Amino acid sequence: MTTVFVTPEEWAGERLELVGAVHHHLFRVGRLAVGQSLRLADGGGRARRGIIEFVNRTRAEVGLGSEVPGNESDVKVQLLVVAPKKPRAEWLVEKATELGVGAVRFLCSERGPRDYGEGAYERFRRIARSAAEQCERALVPEVTGMHESEEVTELVKASAAAFVLDASGRALAPAAGLESIALLVGPEGGWSSRELDEFAECGIVLAGLGPRVLRVETAAVVAVSACVSPD
Repeated sequence: MTTVFVTPEEWAGERLELVGAVHHHLFRVGRLAVGQSLRLADGGGRARRGIIEFVNRTRAEVGLGSEVPGNESDVKVQLLVVAPKKPRAEWLVEKATELGVGAVRFLCSERGPRDYGEGAYERFRRIARSAAEQCERALVPEVTGMHESEEVTELVKASAAAFVLDASGRALAPAAGLESIALLVGPEGGWSSRELDEFAECGIVLAGLGPRVLRVETAAVVAVSACVSPD
């Protein structure tokens, strides 16, 4: 079923008007028609069924019905990643969204001082929204940056547990019984000893993915997959 993100106010109503680019995508490109169903999501985790009641060349009306599953994971994952090159970052945002993360936050580090610029973050957010629609989620992940390593302490406070990827850590395991986790993924050259000491002081646990050195975006996707079931 096609998923469309709307505002929380629109989601809470009884009827919805679709115009502009959304109308073009659904009814001129997608060829949806009166009587067919849509899935309307509010971007925060809730979804409802909608029935298309009227369509013309410029607008459509949808009647909103009962709530449907949001398709969100039981474990909310906050992914904190040292910024890779922009094309790899775009891929990472898309795949992390498909896997169900709640946030992607790009970090600076001593061995990865890259920044993107605000225009790039707008594109990352569009990618996250499109990926969330494609995989029928009800939540659009936050995408933020650039965060300095000193901000990590505050960022991980929102999570019940936090893990930092490092070859010396024990194998990362499913996050059974945890409502939320934070995963920290460093540069391919690894974290500095100072950064690891700071993370340890914050109670962030070392976790490993095996003996091979993975690219940043690969490690991020593997780590999320290891922690969270796709159900």
